[in-house]
Amino acid sequence: MNQSKSIVLLSSGLDSTLNLFLAHKKSQVVQTLTFNYGQRALAKEVEYSKKLSDYLNISHMVIDLPWLKNIGSSSLNNSQFTVPTGKAVSIADHAVSTQTAKSVWVPNRNGVFLNIAACLAEAAKADQIIAGFNLEEAATFPDNSEAFIEAATKSFEFSTSNHVKVVSYTVKMHKTEIMKTAVDEKVPFNLIWPCYFSYDQWCGECESCLRTKRAMIQNNIATNKFFAE
Repeated sequence: MNQSKSIVLLSSGLDSTLNLFLAHKKSQVVQTLTFNYGQRALAKEVEYSKKLSDYLNISHMVIDLPWLKNIGSSSLNNSQFTVPTGKAVSIADHAVSTQTAKSVWVPNRNGVFLNIAACLAEAAKADQIIAGFNLEEAATFPDNSEAFIEAATKSFEFSTSNHVKVVSYTVKMHKTEIMKTAVDEKVPFNLIWPCYFSYDQWCGECESCLRTKRAMIQNNIATNKFFAE
């Protein structure tokens, strides 16, 4: 039986990093992709995605999407808006999380990423795109859901000659389970970057950091060396 060939969407956050490690274990990863859409964390995402790719001896590509910065009103990539942090974020409150999700929403971002990856996958004769989606964030980000994966895969039956599939090993997991699996898979946490900003350390205040920090604490992982005090 031929081994699957994969292209991995890599931001260097916890979810995409674990998916990279699992894809490396289960398939032949031919490329990792990091997208530049003007996000505040771009410098760190590129730096750490390259480190992770080098760690596993996989080719890494950065794809520039300058036009994506100039549309919408996402605080992730538009300096006119403020990223919710600290008390403005409540990961335990669904209503608040829904509002903060709207603040960082980039129009059709994951749809754009998957379609670009599908082009490259077909050209490389890769049959899978690996993405770092999860159950926890699917509650507020519908493009993290199983339904989204199924719909994207269905569309690629029409738009790719080799019927590229979208796969996410974490789509049914909450962050705590993702963190535990990352520990089991020996993911080097010093090579990941989950933060929305490009500071010296993870800010510990944005929604992504708060979810990561909670998952680390629930898995008895010391957080002091990763997060800014």
